[in-house]
Amino acid sequence: MAGTQDARYSATPSSSQWMSLSPGLGSPIGTPLSEKLGVELLRMIEECGYHVAESNMPNANIMLELISRLASANGSPIQRIAAYVIEAFAERMLKTKFPGLYNAFNSTKISLVSEENVAQRLFYNVCPFIKVAYLITNQAIIEAMEGEKRVHIIDLYSFEPEQWIDLLHTFKARPEGPPCLTITGIHDQRVLLEQMAVRLMTEASKLEIPFHFIPIVSKLENVDTESFCVNAGEAIAISAAFQLHSLLAFDEEVPRRISPVASKRPLRKFLDEVSPDFTSPSSILSPSFLAKMRNFLSFLRRLSPKVMVIAEQEANHNGFSLTERVKEALDFYAPLFDCLDSIRSIAPTERQMIEKMIFGDEIKNIIACEGVERKERHEKLEKWILRLEQAGFGRVELSYYNSINARKYLQNYGNDGYNIKEKDGYIVLCWNRCPLFSISAWQFGRQK
Repeated sequence: MAGTQDARYSATPSSSQWMSLSPGLGSPIGTPLSEKLGVELLRMIEECGYHVAESNMPNANIMLELISRLASANGSPIQRIAAYVIEAFAERMLKTKFPGLYNAFNSTKISLVSEENVAQRLFYNVCPFIKVAYLITNQAIIEAMEGEKRVHIIDLYSFEPEQWIDLLHTFKARPEGPPCLTITGIHDQRVLLEQMAVRLMTEASKLEIPFHFIPIVSKLENVDTESFCVNAGEAIAISAAFQLHSLLAFDEEVPRRISPVASKRPLRKFLDEVSPDFTSPSSILSPSFLAKMRNFLSFLRRLSPKVMVIAEQEANHNGFSLTERVKEALDFYAPLFDCLDSIRSIAPTERQMIEKMIFGDEIKNIIACEGVERKERHEKLEKWILRLEQAGFGRVELSYYNSINARKYLQNYGNDGYNIKEKDGYIVLCWNRCPLFSISAWQFGRQK
């Protein structure tokens, strides 16, 4: 469905890793789990994942029953993650072995978008990760747009107006005065874009900044690039916050038809023979099969943005192997669940809403889904660097001033667990030194 434009207005985490995150593997919520049982729970999850991957229903069923006795959505971090992982295992087994049963169970299921929005806003408010990503993005835009009189920002996931309200105030304070500003916002919910437009237009009017907002109602993977309206003379900036990975989804029936079946060889062997340096599915499949990502990056390149800031999960959830994805999911979500445990201002019901409707849904998508249904195909920064350089983009170093601002913000948040890592002009947001989100800046044609 094409986008609609309205008119302008590692391995499984070791026990020591889990211990460093949550001493005793316990939690103030629910009954603490002993270290021995916590390690055993991790082992059982890994074993169950193997049986699910092998479609061994009897053994998987036994392991699910054992894990369910220890898993709890109100327990320690490992117990809570286990609860969502086994739910994902069960959904995958039903979808693959009993599709009729799965469809029957889900025939009346209603996805409450309003609750999902509440959960996203809760996470935005209680954890600084998204706010810092926006802070870094805005500073990179300000620096790139110095002296520009007409600025057009393309927001690939237009959800939080506070990001652009802060930018309006920063533009207002420029010595040369604010530019004429246009923001194109993309989201699949019209009501959110309408609310965004009202907030931003009201604020711009107060600040006496010439402003236009162009909404495009669409999921990013379905957006029609013809919907974009960019005028000559506008300096372009692109904000890509935690959405580009959805474009990596592809129909896995295509490579399946041309590789293991046609060649009578295992898919992995086929890929290794095609490319001895094969490191990930996307690295070999993108030229032929991942047309959405290739075409969208080509479109962005043609816009010749002065800066494009990309924030993505620093995780590897895009592998073919289910067991690998289970291990990577445990490794990535452990610090996030632990981080929420450290926030005393959040109510248990709010914490559970975030974990269920954001992290739980992501875990389920990573484990239970394949093909075009699997949208949460997070990849680490090193793979994004390779992909973007192949698409003709060059790195723009995030400034020293930008990194200092990010560090100060995290320090003012009042928790030593939040920290950042810097390398080659990129910034990675961490919890207790565990990398979680990467932020990088790019420009078409720029050389390193």
